[in-house]
Amino acid sequence: MRINYISISLIVALLLVTACEEDYLIRLPQDQISTYDYWNTTNDLKTYVNQFYPNFDDNSEWTGGIFWFDVGTDNMIAEHYDARLAGTRVVSVSGGWNYTQIRSVNYFFESYEKCEDDFANYKQYVGEAYFFRAYFYGNLLQTYGDVPWIDKTLLPNSEELYAPRTNRNEVANYILADLDKAIEYMDSGPNEDGMRLNKEIAILYKSRIALYEGTWEKYHAGTDFGLSGSDGSTLLQEAADAAEQLINMGVYSIYTENDPGWAYWHLFNSPYDYEGHPEVMLWKKYDIDLGMKHFHQFYLPQYGGGVGITQSLVDDYLCSDGLPISLSLLYQGDTTTPVVAANRDPRLKQTMYTPGWPMAIVDLDTTRVFERSLLPASGNHKCVTGYQLNKGALPDPSQMEGGSVTPSIIFRYAEALLNFAEAKAELGTLTQNDVDKSIKLLRDRVGMPNLDLATIQPDPDWDFPLLSPVINEVRRERRIELACEGYRWNDIARWRAHHLIINMKPKGAFFSAEEYPELEVGVSVFVDENGYVDPYQASLPDGYGFDPNRDYLSSIPTEQLTLNSNLEQNPGW
Repeated sequence: MRINYISISLIVALLLVTACEEDYLIRLPQDQISTYDYWNTTNDLKTYVNQFYPNFDDNSEWTGGIFWFDVGTDNMIAEHYDARLAGTRVVSVSGGWNYTQIRSVNYFFESYEKCEDDFANYKQYVGEAYFFRAYFYGNLLQTYGDVPWIDKTLLPNSEELYAPRTNRNEVANYILADLDKAIEYMDSGPNEDGMRLNKEIAILYKSRIALYEGTWEKYHAGTDFGLSGSDGSTLLQEAADAAEQLINMGVYSIYTENDPGWAYWHLFNSPYDYEGHPEVMLWKKYDIDLGMKHFHQFYLPQYGGGVGITQSLVDDYLCSDGLPISLSLLYQGDTTTPVVAANRDPRLKQTMYTPGWPMAIVDLDTTRVFERSLLPASGNHKCVTGYQLNKGALPDPSQMEGGSVTPSIIFRYAEALLNFAEAKAELGTLTQNDVDKSIKLLRDRVGMPNLDLATIQPDPDWDFPLLSPVINEVRRERRIELACEGYRWNDIARWRAHHLIINMKPKGAFFSAEEYPELEVGVSVFVDENGYVDPYQASLPDGYGFDPNRDYLSSIPTEQLTLNSNLEQNPGW
């Protein structure tokens, strides 16, 4: 993002030089911006909140970017099994439980009113500060559950340093209140070419948090992680209302440009920027001339990266007639990658590689195509499942070596449509009209039939057979549309969906000895009794050991428990 880090560095440097000319004992604080020399102008406030933008993580440097965020779920796996899913994590000693950024935001709130400009000039940055505090607490809430709510800067003798954990429902309410302030203060519409927060992003995040907590309360009820006396319906209504508000504003829309049916793939493969994009609400820019680059395209188009898409995810894609593979006559089977992708939702081919797909295009000519997955490779070159990730892989050789500048999506409008549909489905109030202004738009983009609530056929392979057909199909749509973008773990956690994990071993593609003649079953590749790649057969023979009474939340670091005796450890730890 275009963050003016130079400005804040110059300010700090100026303070240091000035301080050297004064008596040592009366120098201004050296570890923070001084209230005497700062907070005077709108630009001061803008520069201060700029420091929080790098917290929008896009998994930079030597990774596959945002498209590896689902690794460690039932969508994607790495060469080594995930410790959380395996149930092998131990109590952490330190780290993780971090309030540094929250303290910095609180310092802003205690200082910004010193600004001499009119509030109308700088209210955008006050709104951003409220958003970031909500964002930081949202991450803590999803990781630890109950956390102390601190809304002011603390001193070494502050009583709040020894406060107990605030109940998660109270924290959620504080977060939503902060987001309401952010919505009130921030400008509407794309801000700085879509690289700065705005009102609509705060509304989207409000729907995300309300949906998360609403479903958490609903599905964790009666457990140690639940909330007594609440079924989550109030929060679910807030989620639905916020998402519908964003939909009705009409500021953003689903991207449908480029070749019909291929807009989904093009959405994730912009070579340089998302300026003026109708769907991308916030994005991160890279510029090699400024020393800002990553190596996502080093991994995505040409290396397996040591990760792979699971058979479970592949099986969830509908056939092109809108029916699941268990019911559709169009399903061809899964003996090879081309066969498994035939007659399926086009998002499948646009998410995983199939033979013949361009991997390198030079001057509009395809110079290299995908032939088979990197299942035989090793280390970071390997595709561990035989289903190799295509989503986000730009076939531009100039981006593959020496660093890439492909932009990263932070927030996109499609999530609002899915949040709206799910919240209404959970409330039991989803209508066909609701579907038509949400899920239908996503399916239209790829030429898939709409979801018709009146004609849903029971799928014997639904992931959630005890829930309604509507909830199952809405959840399926969410999984497919947001695949490999980092939503899956939070969805599993809030749905209390450990039945998808416990004792399970993630499987890959059906193994073809003809396609991979150099691999020897049981030696260089593991295959289950049905012929599917079984990456963890040797390392995790009994499947995942996820503990539903412990592993939905992380442990509170023991160093924090030692420092504050009023903190209690999370259940099961």
